[in-house]
Amino acid sequence: MARVRYGPRGQEAAERARRASARLPDIWSTGLQAVWETDPEVVAAVLPPPLQPAARPLVRTAVSQVDLPGYPLGAGSVAVAARHADADGWYPLVMPMTHERALIGGREVFGEPKKLGEVGVERGPDGTVRAKLARHGITFVEVTGTVGGALPLPEPTAKLDFYFKFLPGVAGSGFDGEPVLVHCLRHEKVRRLESVTGTVTLRDSPYDPVADLPVRRLVEITLGEKTSDQRGRVAARVRPEELLPYVHQRYDDAAQVLDGPPPGADGTAGEGSV
Repeated sequence: MARVRYGPRGQEAAERARRASARLPDIWSTGLQAVWETDPEVVAAVLPPPLQPAARPLVRTAVSQVDLPGYPLGAGSVAVAARHADADGWYPLVMPMTHERALIGGREVFGEPKKLGEVGVERGPDGTVRAKLARHGITFVEVTGTVGGALPLPEPTAKLDFYFKFLPGVAGSGFDGEPVLVHCLRHEKVRRLESVTGTVTLRDSPYDPVADLPVRRLVEITLGEKTSDQRGRVAARVRPEELLPYVHQRYDDAAQVLDGPPPGADGTAGEGSV
């Protein structure tokens, strides 16, 4: 009988995959990162328990081109500063990716809020730089500026992100199983870092409403080349009734009533699109 590819794979195949993943080389990305202060009450409003606001009401957006062998990837995120127990980190609200391969592991293993989208970073010969995050024809984050001088390279550092991993209930309400809070620890190395003088523009989108996190004071914009690994662990079990009011953050429409073409699919561009 010919090999049936949907058939079971043996332990040897699983062990080969494990060994291969343990030998991954450094994967470098070039990205623009912007950090700003917003309204404290807004940060508090978007954090599901048991997360708490950090000392400063910070928002961070990162827009990167990742040098995945054979799979060039655009990867982005918008996150707010948060705290769990005695640990400070970031809670991402949306993480656009340019292809499905980057979605699967992050969503299913770590609970990352990844969605397919448009992600781009462009640097002009005159030193200008532009980065964007877009979905459904709307560029909801745009960072533009001019690259300045080189910055001192930071030492390798550990950075923490918070994710909620859950399965919506088969019966149409609640969860199947107990939701968990995941601590995802990344060890980051930087080989190039430059300052950027510029602006952050947030455009309203019903799918990605980051415009609700207004830029009150721009802290910094940087352009860098970085690599990191990541390891996750379950840090806490979450009470379903406390997480349910925030589940809509993960989906464009939890009731799946938007299965038709997105606005602008007839060739017209919606407001804020590029």
